[in-house]
Order: sequence, then structure tokens, then C-alpha cells
Amino acid sequence: MIPFVLETARLAFRELRADDLDFVAAMLSDPEVMRYYPKVYSRDEARGWIERQQERYARDGHGLWLVLDRTGGSPIGQVGLLLQGIEGVDEPEIGYLIHRPFWRRGYATEAACAVRDAAFGRGLDHCISLIRPENVPSRGVARKVGMTSGREVLFHGLPHLVHAVRSDAQAP
Repeated sequence: MIPFVLETARLAFRELRADDLDFVAAMLSDPEVMRYYPKVYSRDEARGWIERQQERYARDGHGLWLVLDRTGGSPIGQVGLLLQGIEGVDEPEIGYLIHRPFWRRGYATEAACAVRDAAFGRGLDHCISLIRPENVPSRGVARKVGMTSGREVLFHGLPHLVHAVRSDAQAP
């Protein structure tokens, strides 16, 4: 039995495993999915991506989780909580990446809201999302999660807006 980290009405979240490589590699090599990232990833780089998440699970207790459709069990993307170093401070980031065949169904918002609620339920007082200024779809998800856009920072050499929500803010 696979232990799920989180569940929503339509989605189940679990830790990434080595046997998720086919899905992760397909998603990370899709130019449309990765258009706001510096590059698409090779299969070997996707393997490294999974390994980094597994290291985060061990070190931080969380990372990007595989998100599955609860009805059929198919993977649809990765969403989770990461610690990101921003200007010398580790910030809890809600990250979301949905594979292109599953876009425009509200999955990113549903999953990000679940991660936000879980983070606040575990005592975090805020969460951020780092989003490239031109990434209008992700900025829309951040707004639906209750985040407001703040300062611009350089992250991995590229400009990103820091969207943030506090635990005491009214949920949308």
C-alpha cells in the first residue's frame, strides 16, 4: 500500500519513487511545460530531479510530491512544499508543475491549496511561490491560493516575483 501524504476530493499526493521516472522525464522534457524554466530536462536529469526530492523528504520531511488523479490513479504532475534559499533566508515555497495533458482543469489550484493548508496546519506562518513575471498562468494560480505578488528577486539567475500568503490571511 502506498502511503499518501495528502488527499483532496480529486487528487492524492505521494512521494516520488524511482519507478516514476517515465512520467517525470516526459513532463520535464516537454517544452511547453518547461517554458518558464531555464531548459528542458533529459531523462538522466529527470532521474536527478527525483533523487533531489527524495533527499528533501529525508532532510526536510517534504518536497515535490507526485500528484495522482484519485479516480484512475494516473499521475498528473508534481506539487509540494520546498525550502528555497532566497537572499540568504530559507523560505517555504509551494511549487506546482502539472503535465500539459492535464492543464486547465483546476488541478494546480486544488493541489496548491491543499499544500498551503497542510503547511499552515503544521505551524508555518507563511508560504511563498517563486514565479517568473511572464508566467501568467502560475501567477493566476498563486492569486487563487490567496497569494499576493511582492518583490522581484533573482533565483537561479532569472528574475522571479515572490508571491506570498500568510496563515492569518483570509483564504479566497
